[in-house]
Amino acid sequence: MMGAALSRWTMAFFAAALVCLLGAQTMIVLGYGFPSTAVEDPQTLVLVHMVTIGWLSLLMCGALFQFVPVLVAQPLIGAQLVLPALICLVAGLASLLAGFLQLSGDLEIGIAFLPIAGVLLPMGFGLVVVVLGRTLLSGRPLPLPARFVAAGLACLVATASIGVLFASLLSGFAPAGHAVDWRGEALPLHVTAGFGGWLTLTAIGVSYRLLPMFMLSPDKERATGTTVLWSSCAALFLVLVAVPVERMLGGPGAAWHAACLAMLVAVVLYGVDLVFFYRHRKRRNIELNSRSAIGAFAALYLSVALLVALVATGTLGQNIAALVYLVAFGWLSGLGLSQLYKIVPFLTWLECYGPVMGRKPTPRVQDLVVEKRDMPWFALYFCGVLVGTAALLAGMPDLFRLAALATLCATVALVVEMVLVRRLFNVAIAARLPEGTARPRLFLSSSR
Repeated sequence: MMGAALSRWTMAFFAAALVCLLGAQTMIVLGYGFPSTAVEDPQTLVLVHMVTIGWLSLLMCGALFQFVPVLVAQPLIGAQLVLPALICLVAGLASLLAGFLQLSGDLEIGIAFLPIAGVLLPMGFGLVVVVLGRTLLSGRPLPLPARFVAAGLACLVATASIGVLFASLLSGFAPAGHAVDWRGEALPLHVTAGFGGWLTLTAIGVSYRLLPMFMLSPDKERATGTTVLWSSCAALFLVLVAVPVERMLGGPGAAWHAACLAMLVAVVLYGVDLVFFYRHRKRRNIELNSRSAIGAFAALYLSVALLVALVATGTLGQNIAALVYLVAFGWLSGLGLSQLYKIVPFLTWLECYGPVMGRKPTPRVQDLVVEKRDMPWFALYFCGVLVGTAALLAGMPDLFRLAALATLCATVALVVEMVLVRRLFNVAIAARLPEGTARPRLFLSSSR
């Protein structure tokens, strides 16, 4: 990693993603979307896609542009397409949100935004898949984390394809749209491919690389990790392909039970690997990013337990929003924020002090942050997510918005900390800018 080139636009991806996260949390606090409106209401769709595309997908894309070359020990192929991908994704997201606002009657303008989004978003994600896919192919045979990323990219293609179908149906460009039960049949597939495939598979793959790297744990590929990958892929294939086909043919439901079994195997063995990483670390003191990640992993297993409980009690349909909230804000967002807390200082250190490393005295990466000051914000964030999930389950919207306010305050504090990191604010003035260094720009990394 020390010798890897810095992705020029990764910080811009991170900045856009954090803006979307703050915007989504603010909307929740103000009562915009669910639970104030129905799950399928256009206002809720605005909120959901602010989180899934604006926050989580932009975050993941920015991280992958930096770390995929590290995973395969190859330069990023097609780096000139990264900025067009960012522009298409941001413009496509804006068009998608505007289209939903048109559906809700909150925006009245004579431009059909949903078809525009149906072009820009696939273009953006297509560029992402092309750049990352070509880079992965250049590094074969792929290590385990890279194989997770490849599987996640395949699910991204599926998610985007279903999303284009939805955009066509909602905008009236698909004449057969009335024959499709988009909420009962296609929407669960869209959610599963997005949350379970693209975001979760990729997050797991990245964690298999970042946790050993930051905690100095053994990173040799283990049979448990390979089994997690194949079990996860099997579960997704069964849910996305076998279950719908079996349902159409009137089968007994064996594919669903097989998918649940495969998911259970993946979840258990992933937990085994997580415990292995933490127990066998060489870094005695766990840094805040790895400590706070435990909250995200706890949210993942709470999500699985909640899913099992809701299915067993037959209440999954009426409580699906609580489950999605715990997955999106507890597991995925919690892991994203915890790793950003390390990634931003790490890349900032490489950008600023890497060129003079070994020739000039430089601060440590840990000197760019103040962990004691920031630890309470992570605690507040995860407590807010837990209370918010409980409030959704209990049908208490006011408590839910109050809990969302806590997560918003915590996120604002962490974003401020990342800005301070980019400005080298926490580094002692005498050691801040040795000769031969320059202060990093806020949103644009210097390529080297």
